[in-house]
Amino acid sequence: MRRIAPDRDQLLGTVAEVFREHGYEGASLALIGGATGLGKGSLYHFFPGGKEEMARAVITHIDGWFADNVFAPLRDSGDPLAGIEQMLEATDSYFRSGRRVCLIGAFALDDSRDLFAGQIRDYFGRWVTHLAGALVRSGRRPDEASELAEEAVAAIQGALTLARAASDLDVLSRALRRSRMRLGLPAKI
Repeated sequence: MRRIAPDRDQLLGTVAEVFREHGYEGASLALIGGATGLGKGSLYHFFPGGKEEMARAVITHIDGWFADNVFAPLRDSGDPLAGIEQMLEATDSYFRSGRRVCLIGAFALDDSRDLFAGQIRDYFGRWVTHLAGALVRSGRRPDEASELAEEAVAAIQGALTLARAASDLDVLSRALRRSRMRLGLPAKI
């Protein structure tokens, strides 16, 4: 019986989870093949550049999701506070309320970070820039907006790490609640 090849989004999602669980160095082609159900030949068919190309494609895929669901609302919303609210909700949803590691953040801390430094820097830089822009449009001074945006992104990333380390999924929820207040959003009921 002929096997049906997974679509690229599904494949990238599966590969991303292997990287999340094992890190870049620990994610062997055997582990990736086991998770995807594809042999080495098929993996190289999809990713001729091997594991590095897989990681770059995963980062690009994640970045695309954030561009559509996090950065665009910050940049394009006519109501900047509504855009910030959407960013926080999308972030919470994506990271499954702290159950999911930020893979781009993990790559930034991994020994392989130099391979992906440009993509990582661009991802975090755009997040801070778009959040700061929304804050400026909501009436904050540019210097204050930049500082608050950096603080919020750092709080989210730190909360994801702490949630995992402490096995406390409420860490991200508490960090997002504090970020809401710092960013000038009304408290959620």
